Amino acid sequence: MLQAPQRTGLSGPTLIRLLTRLTDVDVPESRQSLSDHLSQWLGWTDAIALSAALNTKPPVIAPGARMFSSAEERECERVRTTLADAIASDTAATAARRPVPGQAPPAKKLAALAEAEADYANFRQRYLSLQHTMETSVGNLRSRLRGMVAARNGEWTRLAVVDAIMDRALLPKERALLGAIPKLLQGHFERLRQAEAAVLAEAGEHAAADEAEGAAAPPPIASGAWLDTFRKDMRSVLLAELDVRLQPVEGLLAALRSS
Repeated sequence: MLQAPQRTGLSGPTLIRLLTRLTDVDVPESRQSLSDHLSQWLGWTDAIALSAALNTKPPVIAPGARMFSSAEERECERVRTTLADAIASDTAATAARRPVPGQAPPAKKLAALAEAEADYANFRQRYLSLQHTMETSVGNLRSRLRGMVAARNGEWTRLAVVDAIMDRALLPKERALLGAIPKLLQGHFERLRQAEAAVLAEAGEHAAADEAEGAAAPPPIASGAWLDTFRKDMRSVLLAELDVRLQPVEGLLAALRSS
């Protein structure tokens, strides 16, 4: 099976290390602290709102909000599992449509399938669709947990207000950064395809030479392995992205468990 070229990865989240390994973008590890990055990403209106939330008395939330319980824990796990299953089933769907050895489909169907699989635009659209699903599901879950944190009042309400401000302020940056991933994966897609084409061409030359010399031909190399490798890599990146998106949810869960 074709493998991505091994490169020295950066430290940090799995998503960053995966993208470093799979792409040809050589980005030096940032020496800036998290606070320095945030200062560049926050607009002046967000900075004012954040300062007010940290330095003024938090608002009092009227009683009646739903309280945190094991049901919310199960809901968080359900959302994570549902999204992970959606990623797995989507990236496996095209593999399931590939021809089964010994069961040759009609020529037109085979040609249409090969053309669709070789077009990265189809993978890009599926990636963007899964990103939209993740953003919506995780955003709704985060909002529900934030409301439960705010209902504790006092410093808990302050924490919820800060989370709401950061969510609103960083969402455009998050969309821009995560939205660049499909473009990065396109390069990986093309490199895998070209690598297999080169291997098949070399195997064909060797087979022709063996035939001319009367030697037994080696077993043919199955084509299409590069697509299986790409699907596996895309699935790994999507799951790593899901972990990144769920980090604020995990923070709110930790706060609720400790209160």
